[in-house]
Amino acid sequence: MRHALLAALALAATPAAAQQARDSLTIGITQYPANFHPNIEAMAAKAYILGFALRPVTAYGEDWKLACMSCDTLPSIENGQAKLEQTPDGKPGIRITWRLKEGEKWGDGTPVTAEDMRFAWEAGRAFETGFGPAETYRSAYEFIVEDARSFTVRFDKVTFDFAGLGQFQPLPARIERPIWEADKAGYRTRSAYETATTNPALYDGPYRIAAVQPGAGVTLERNAHWAGPAPAFNRINIRTVENTAAMEAQLLAGQVDMVAGELGLPLEQAAALEKRSGDRFRFFYRPGLTYEHIDLRLDNPVLADRRVRQALLLAADRAQIVARLYDGRQPVALGSVHPDDVMYDKDAPAWPYDPARAKALLEEAGWRPGPGGIRRNAAGETLSFDLMTTAGNRAREQVQQILAGQWRAVGVEARIRNEPPRVFFGETVSQRKFTGMAMFAWVSSPENVPRTIFHSDEIPTAARNWSGQNYAGFSNPEADRLIEALPLELDPARRRPLWSQLQRLIATELPSLPLWHRADAHVWPRWLDGVRPTGHQNYSSLWVTEWRVKP
Repeated sequence: MRHALLAALALAATPAAAQQARDSLTIGITQYPANFHPNIEAMAAKAYILGFALRPVTAYGEDWKLACMSCDTLPSIENGQAKLEQTPDGKPGIRITWRLKEGEKWGDGTPVTAEDMRFAWEAGRAFETGFGPAETYRSAYEFIVEDARSFTVRFDKVTFDFAGLGQFQPLPARIERPIWEADKAGYRTRSAYETATTNPALYDGPYRIAAVQPGAGVTLERNAHWAGPAPAFNRINIRTVENTAAMEAQLLAGQVDMVAGELGLPLEQAAALEKRSGDRFRFFYRPGLTYEHIDLRLDNPVLADRRVRQALLLAADRAQIVARLYDGRQPVALGSVHPDDVMYDKDAPAWPYDPARAKALLEEAGWRPGPGGIRRNAAGETLSFDLMTTAGNRAREQVQQILAGQWRAVGVEARIRNEPPRVFFGETVSQRKFTGMAMFAWVSSPENVPRTIFHSDEIPTAARNWSGQNYAGFSNPEADRLIEALPLELDPARRRPLWSQLQRLIATELPSLPLWHRADAHVWPRWLDGVRPTGHQNYSSLWVTEWRVKP
């Protein structure tokens, strides 16, 4: 295995100019997945890599509209594949039937069937497994196999996005079910996606994972049993370079052909490179649904006080940071909803830079100036906490330094402590081990109800095997009510007031500090065509069969 890995990585290091046939493509990204299971833990690096190797049932395209990926037809009330009904306890429900495309196969030639979807449902329903988002499985109370390719799911509520299945996607039942049944709580580490990652039978996309070097890279090779359009490359090498300066150096040296915008160079670094490199590369800037923010540990007594959270945002000059670091290309965020989203409320509380008001709020909360300028409370505790993010990301590290300086000016100490992405996301954030602040980005789909990040049922705990993404620990009955009501309203006009109420509540309570909505900088070689960035959580890798080498 070691020799195979070294050979694969040697190919990855070959400059593009030397690959005359262009039968391979080397892509640089800044993170390495914490794991490879598609249904456990959401991480951008994993989603990008698995986009080449797995087919979700549905996905949002570059037009932000839902479409089938591995199904024949998108279910609707009109075509009869979605039918309103009552649940066994008399509540409004819906039954939805999906039919998988003919010819869908795993990498060992075995057909993808409804039984593979049934297993994903069974495992997701068992909370000890730790699948997410948990609400999808909780609501799907019955699964019916109609035939080898068709399955029906009965949901105990009717939601406006009922036709999509999100992260709920097939798993090879004949491989994964025995492992899961033997140890449901230990499944996340015993799954074949972790112990036999290069097994072709785990993948049903145009590519399969053929080799991995933990922390450094992944090699993908064509799936011989893929029935869809043939991809252009025999091999795709994903190289993880966590330091963005090193990423740029490898791009210029020809060690990587392209840098994926979804996980690549910060916007300002890419813009500077574009000016220096002339027409050597193609640059494309895609604004979208990537929301940079800081999660706050709300069971930290200091951050539990809403006045402190509001003061922190008032003392952060986000507009200056955007102008200084990003040339004004990224809009300051009011919250997680993007300004281009149809349900955006522009009148939600905005918290513009106001250090005087920030100081007044801190005084009101009992924090007085102390030695060295750092505030203390009556018990003598200092107003200080850790500010963490992904190590090696130059833009985030710059933001940390600026924020720490702005907060110190109002008497708050932010201690910078960073970790490699695979540790930061794999343990510190997902298991709520951070004690103060965690800065990272959420990527969502259009009109995405933020249940998994703001509903109290989604706070990760050891008892639930860390399922859920409410890392802040936010618990608010009114927020829960709105989050539960929103998906049930099928009329967009009636959903709008609910969205406004939720956005204004979150913008007031501030379980996380909104920073800005990111624009992704994609850097491609001149000879590559057909990459279509989406600007949301269904990444461009899902449409790799459209990528082509220019003649």
